[in-house]
Amino acid sequence: MRLLVTGGSGFIGSHYVRTVLADAWGLGIPDQVTVIDKLTYAGNLANLAPVEDDQRLSFVQGDILDAALVDQLMATTDVVVHFAAESHVDRSINSAAEFVMTNVVGTQTLLESARRYDISKFVHISTDEVYGSISSGSWDESQPVQPNSPYSASKASSDLFARAYHRTHGVPVTITRCSNNYGAYQFPEKVIPLFVTNLLDGLTVPLYADGANVRDWLHVDDHCRAIHLVVEAGRAGEVYNIGGGTELSNKELTARLLRVCGVGWDRVVHVADRKGHDLRYSVDSTKIRAELGYEPRVDFERGLSAVVEWYAENRDWWEPLKKRA
Repeated sequence: MRLLVTGGSGFIGSHYVRTVLADAWGLGIPDQVTVIDKLTYAGNLANLAPVEDDQRLSFVQGDILDAALVDQLMATTDVVVHFAAESHVDRSINSAAEFVMTNVVGTQTLLESARRYDISKFVHISTDEVYGSISSGSWDESQPVQPNSPYSASKASSDLFARAYHRTHGVPVTITRCSNNYGAYQFPEKVIPLFVTNLLDGLTVPLYADGANVRDWLHVDDHCRAIHLVVEAGRAGEVYNIGGGTELSNKELTARLLRVCGVGWDRVVHVADRKGHDLRYSVDSTKIRAELGYEPRVDFERGLSAVVEWYAENRDWWEPLKKRA
């Protein structure tokens, strides 16, 4: 199996590359992994350092909007796993254009190339945010997309292009929609690494409004294992929700981070709420559990403690990123 991984030097993509090369889950082992990454602010070659000497890995710095380059890579690919995306909601509120270009036009560029080169599987990585907000219960895959931020609108648009290329051209696309990820190597603009690194530096952390917004937390290893289950046996044309099973309000998450870091609420500053802030996300993962045997394995308390420890021990990774930001 020859894999093309887009955005493979980012947080989730690099974890997938590192673990799939190590055969960490006992699933299919690739013969070749090619990573294409533009190396924007969120892409980091250091994320691939643990596997940089693996002879099966090749890295190409490039843009998924570059159709000629995409065609060149697609010609020697069996399976595409498409992570590449602009993903930070606050950035999309301030400037949405690059989200449209990367997430929508970039995805269409990949799909068109996959159509021409008869790719055997195309796994499109999406997000639970495309569903909008839900006050109670959980979304299953039949829920229509109702995005509320420019970021989620761009991802929903890319999902619709993926579906259309399957229905119109027969491209074997499978879509996954995950809940909030956490883990090592996550860029420190996201809430958990932002809070952890600020607390480690003796700084305050910003909590939106009263902290009532609820998210489901998924360890990046559970997410990537689910993705590889989809690579192995997911059905073309289907959507699979991937949840972690730990729903917390932002205030509850903050309390756990304060406790793990050994500090108090005096380090929290309440700030004005984000525009269009969705109250709650919650996905029903019944389908992927029943069809592919997925179960989250990383206990949240254990995973969160490990994340705090990783950031405490890897200042040389995140301090330069925060200084540039």
